[in-house]
Amino acid sequence: MAASRASERGWFWRFTIGTIKYGLYFALLALVALVVAVGIAMSSLPDYETLQSSPNGQTVRVRAADGTVIFAMGPSYGQWLDYEEIPEVMRDAMIAVEDRRFESHFGVDPIGVARSVRVRIQRGAWTQGGSTITQQLARNLFLTNTRTFGRKIREMILALAMERTYSKEQILELYLNRVYFGGGAYGIDAASRRFFGHSARELDLSEASVIAGLVKAPSRYSPTADAEAAIGRAGVVLDLMVETGAITQAQADAAEPTEVRLAPQPRQNSVRYFTDWVLAQLDTVVDETRAPLDVWTTLDLDMQARAVNSIRAHTPAGAQGALVALDRDGAVRSMVGGTDYVTSNYNRAVTAVRQPGSAWKLFVYLAALENGYTPEDRVVDEPVEWDGWQPRNSGGRYSGEIDIRTAFAYSVNTVAAQLGAEVGTSTVANMAQRFGITTPINTHPSMVLGTSEVRVIDMARAFAAVQARGVAIQPYGIVKVTMEDRDTQEEIELYRAEVDMSRVLVAPYVAAEMTDLLQTAVNTGTGRAAQIGRPVAGKTGTTSSNKDGWFIGFSSGLTTAVWMGRDDARPVGGLQGGRAPARAFSDFMRYAVASRPIEEFDTEVTLPDWQLEGEDDAYFGDPYEDDIFVDENGMPIEDPRGYAEPSPYDDYGVPEEEMDDEFFDEALRRRRRDPEPVPVPDRRPPPAIRGDDPVL
Repeated sequence: MAASRASERGWFWRFTIGTIKYGLYFALLALVALVVAVGIAMSSLPDYETLQSSPNGQTVRVRAADGTVIFAMGPSYGQWLDYEEIPEVMRDAMIAVEDRRFESHFGVDPIGVARSVRVRIQRGAWTQGGSTITQQLARNLFLTNTRTFGRKIREMILALAMERTYSKEQILELYLNRVYFGGGAYGIDAASRRFFGHSARELDLSEASVIAGLVKAPSRYSPTADAEAAIGRAGVVLDLMVETGAITQAQADAAEPTEVRLAPQPRQNSVRYFTDWVLAQLDTVVDETRAPLDVWTTLDLDMQARAVNSIRAHTPAGAQGALVALDRDGAVRSMVGGTDYVTSNYNRAVTAVRQPGSAWKLFVYLAALENGYTPEDRVVDEPVEWDGWQPRNSGGRYSGEIDIRTAFAYSVNTVAAQLGAEVGTSTVANMAQRFGITTPINTHPSMVLGTSEVRVIDMARAFAAVQARGVAIQPYGIVKVTMEDRDTQEEIELYRAEVDMSRVLVAPYVAAEMTDLLQTAVNTGTGRAAQIGRPVAGKTGTTSSNKDGWFIGFSSGLTTAVWMGRDDARPVGGLQGGRAPARAFSDFMRYAVASRPIEEFDTEVTLPDWQLEGEDDAYFGDPYEDDIFVDENGMPIEDPRGYAEPSPYDDYGVPEEEMDDEFFDEALRRRRRDPEPVPVPDRRPPPAIRGDDPVL
């Protein structure tokens, strides 16, 4: 038995000695591997001057048409401060809160690592980091923030290499000039200017404690986001400084983080509606993601300021307003997405979809003009019925026989319904899509009065195409994107907008006739409040119960669309298109085109031969022999893609402004009206003209 125990003791000692021996071998190999890894890392580190001159992150500056920087996105870097320029209280505060053994460790703090592991075991999660300032700098400069052991090992190796390449002063200088403090600010100088309005050279103890407290969680402890949390964190920093001996308790007590005065933050304004829209397009025009970029835009700051004032001055209480102004080539000169960006950054100019009311008649009359009508043609304003739908005029009045120009100027709903029935709702829908309407369009009869929802910028685009004599207009906001060459400091152009005005939507004579109608609507019709002392063409729009008010028009090469309403679509008093929206349009346009030459509209037309052949068939006659209808009733086929859903507005009648009483008095004396609604006339063009194809 004694021999057996001796044998067991011998085996144990041999096992222990073998384990220690192999452990030492493995430790030695690990040490050699670590030394080799650190050596390789050291050889790959850039020199100190390179690190000083290469900030990370991309800055994007958005410039107005005159080159003024109107918005900057991305990291902000202040002046680079040498070690000696950084206040001692700032250096001490950062060391106390982030790495109290910074002066003594060799890049990795074993005590800090052990503490982090202990907390991990106790709490079951990594809640306390053991990274040193050097490790944080290595991660900031060369790695990502992914939480993996592989990244942690690389971080430690780099920290060890950096401690042997750079001095402690250089490492702390790099850290304080590069670490992120929130609010887009990188480095203590950017943070000091961002939060306190002065250079970091002037930081006192209270301010230094606030800034040092930001590194752990910049968004949580930002003084501009949560002042109470920032002050509480600053108190923790002061206690740690006392604990490490950086300051005395008396100095900590004398510090007053609650008395720190924050720099006033720039008020967000309506320019942000435009910059938000522009920056969303940046990735589609350039693929540069690292170098600082300058985005040169079309925005005219003077026009923008006037647009903001016009919307705020004329939008009824409780409502929102939006405005888009397009130059003759589609350049967006001003964009207002609401009455106050701070209150609501929802961009109603490009995102919201609302019913256009009678402003939609642009497409109804364009379709009618293209299919043979002229402004002088006679029509009858009388009760009509279309598939059980009976449109109503404002005030319930009917004027008998009038011409197309008068019907449009006074926004007569029954005539728009008759024209829509004759050309077909699908033809009207196709015309709207042709002119840039990007939202779904229903083909129910009531669509001719504007029941399909649209965007403000799309309506501006459509009217701008009429001003361009039927040529397609594409709104754009980015003129060019540039970057600076690091070596030569020369501007490199990465993108430049190419304006394409080669696509013709309708014949010039159709656009000229439409301009004639639009000009009459402003001169004598529902849009009289939009007059500006020079030729203007435009159209009002008002939806049921005054939920939406519109005015869209153009003059001297500038097209402007104005919309007003509530986001919840509740009625608003005084919102008729011929009132508040038209007045805002006039207020803006008087200023916007003041320096432009006065331009008379060219409404002279040369009709095509087919339209001049015959008298009785001038609309749809002789060139077309086959009088073929889509169905036996001559009505449009429903859209097979589902847009032709039954409209909730079966009794929809777009209320417009009260029309001129003298006009109606005269009309009432000579009108011809039956006591009962009469059906829509049967005269319809053949499919080749009507375009009764499903909505695309």
